[in-house]
Amino acid sequence: MVVELKKCSHKFHILCLQALYATSSKNGCIQCPTCKAIHGVKVGNQPLNGRMAVSKMGWQLPGFPGCRTIQIQYDFHGGIQGPEHPEPGKPYSAHGFPRTCYLPDNKEGDKVLQLLRVAWERRLIFTIGSSVTTGQRNTVVWNEIHHKTEATGNAGGHGYPDPNYISNVLAELAAQGVEDDETL
Repeated sequence: MVVELKKCSHKFHILCLQALYATSSKNGCIQCPTCKAIHGVKVGNQPLNGRMAVSKMGWQLPGFPGCRTIQIQYDFHGGIQGPEHPEPGKPYSAHGFPRTCYLPDNKEGDKVLQLLRVAWERRLIFTIGSSVTTGQRNTVVWNEIHHKTEATGNAGGHGYPDPNYISNVLAELAAQGVEDDETL
């Protein structure tokens, strides 16, 4: 029997889809092998002891005149890895927290913020792994959704101005299955 995936309309044998799911991370979704579209609700393994706080700042980000700034602060503490983590039962650390990130307080920034809240609830923003910066293993690290952690200066790619950031982060969120229709 052949079935069609609703979101992307690609067709597969049902046994092939069952085998795909059986060998996947069993995170609540199937990712189309042809176009990578997420079918279902993808859930990550971000530690549960974190906090996401949002506030509005009275200053402007470079490249976004006339609007204030959205500040997001993420905070985690070390703990013990659960069954969904790379090394269940072993400790993990949370170095470099809290982490502060910035968005423009405009229509596009608010859209990104709402999608980041969905990604947070689905445990997709952070994971436990090896830090690219320090090389430390078993620590809380970013998980493929880039954030701007510097309000000014973009020499390292972590700040503003960056005219492509909003479209890039929207694409990264969509790759994780978090899309525009989630916030309606």
